[in-house]
Amino acid sequence: MVHQDVLQVEREQPRAHVPLVSLSDVALTGIYEISKILTAPNRLETTLSSVVSLLSSFMQMRHGVISLLEDDGIPNITVGAGWNEGTDARYRARLPEKAIGQVIATAVPLIAENVASHPAFSAADVAALGASEETRVSWIGVPLRVAARVIGTLTIDRVWDGRSVFRLDSDVRFLTMVANLIGQTVQLHRVVSRDRERLMAESGRLQKELSELKPHTSGRERKRVYVDGIIGESREIRTLLDKIMIVAKSHSPVLLRGESGTGKELIAKAIHELSPRAKGPFIKLNCAALPESVLESELFGHEKGAFTGAVGARKGRFELADKGTLFLDEIGEISPSFQAKLLRVLQEQEFERVGGSHTLKVNVRVVAATNRNLEEAVAKNEFRADLYYRISVIPVIVPSLRDRRVDIPLLANEFLDRFNRENGRDLAFNPDAMEVLMGCGFPGNVRELENCVQRTATLAQGGAIVSDDFACKHNECLSALLWRSPAEAATRRPMEIPLPVMPSVVTPIGAEPANSNTVTKLPLPLAPPQPLPPAAAPVVPARPSALDEELSERERLVDAMERAGWVQAKAARLLGLTPRQIGYALKKHDIEIKRF
Repeated sequence: MVHQDVLQVEREQPRAHVPLVSLSDVALTGIYEISKILTAPNRLETTLSSVVSLLSSFMQMRHGVISLLEDDGIPNITVGAGWNEGTDARYRARLPEKAIGQVIATAVPLIAENVASHPAFSAADVAALGASEETRVSWIGVPLRVAARVIGTLTIDRVWDGRSVFRLDSDVRFLTMVANLIGQTVQLHRVVSRDRERLMAESGRLQKELSELKPHTSGRERKRVYVDGIIGESREIRTLLDKIMIVAKSHSPVLLRGESGTGKELIAKAIHELSPRAKGPFIKLNCAALPESVLESELFGHEKGAFTGAVGARKGRFELADKGTLFLDEIGEISPSFQAKLLRVLQEQEFERVGGSHTLKVNVRVVAATNRNLEEAVAKNEFRADLYYRISVIPVIVPSLRDRRVDIPLLANEFLDRFNRENGRDLAFNPDAMEVLMGCGFPGNVRELENCVQRTATLAQGGAIVSDDFACKHNECLSALLWRSPAEAATRRPMEIPLPVMPSVVTPIGAEPANSNTVTKLPLPLAPPQPLPPAAAPVVPARPSALDEELSERERLVDAMERAGWVQAKAARLLGLTPRQIGYALKKHDIEIKRF
């Protein structure tokens, strides 16, 4: 039963203990729950269907339908509770055409206490709504509006059981408030949809211009692009620099994609310095280094007294970067709630300081960077799709160091020259030292290479860096321990397996080798030994057989790979090496990996 002031909630308990719930409290709770649904980053149809499902919890209704009109190329949508692909026609059949037309034309709600006797409902409408002489069906329709324009309708129908008392005026007021929230949400979705299509078209145009940029082959090479701080002659880095030259000329947002340590900040600064905004400021911020509350103040600034410790007004990074470039590193790490705040600034180029009410307008080009898979994050609802389309207008892939290994000598010599200038040294790389660098995987990319060069140069005793100066030659490379499998590091015992070095002079098959009694052996670097339990006895490695003694280093590697089914990790365990070490040995002896 519905009373004018209170709604009695019936429970299976004595009537003296039946609680009374205010209608205003019910309506306020309903508006709050519906607003949470409307702000979730979901597909529009899914969001509207969830709203209809939630309405049934707050109103006595049988069916509910939300219908949107076609607008600027956006198709019309009709959804109800439990919507899925292909159900639009079923929900559209419940809409009385004349009644819906009256709501849209007049922009005022329509109430029919009995659809069978109301002039706005035809016989077909009455049958579609399931009304008859025995079944009395009432219907309410309210317009969905944006400003003065009607963009659709929200309708419900209910069956009168002869006992319930409906407060139609209260129901209409509640549905009108819900309709206003839905109208604003639909408008935002349509604006984002148009904006996304425009950005994708612009991105396609720029990509087409990049693909049409061909080198001139009229006897001369195309003029190479050089950017201060970016070192390399590989094809990958040349392609990247050519793309930077074109991208820098526009004002579109850029998203730098690549692993950590590849130099994304350096690329962002190069884009700024080659752009028309070069005379403006270049402001940078690491989004992952600050909590959300501090990040908002850093980006948007704050007014005096906005929070504890705000003793004065402060400009944010957006305001400082006006007419320049703002570099947002690790943008994939910001929280979903802050993504919504950032979207408005990127879209409208306007914001308010924390604690302020004055809207500030800026002209900023945003260059963002991330090492996350944003497409996967969008699919998991961890990153807003509309923000993804906003920042990824021009995606630029920064290659990893392993994809441009020919640049390692150039980078290593540059880092060593910088070390010599800063420390008054005159070091150089021996050929064997450069061979060690070329054989390293460098999962930390350029940053790890720079650290390796600085560490080795600091500890080098002679006037030149030799292979024995590197930490990996003494099982002290922390990077090798970092990237090793934890299970392998915990269980594997080091084994000293000396591998014979191939003789420099090839002996003909069948001939007796000179000085066959002397065999030079090279112990490969092994992992640092794991501490033994107090009661455990040291493990003595088995003595190699006479056949093993006669095998060359290359043959022993091939033999171990064949026994392991050409799985490098298994072969490494057989030889007591790490996967990284056996990979270097296979590359050194030019052993081709068999694929099955």
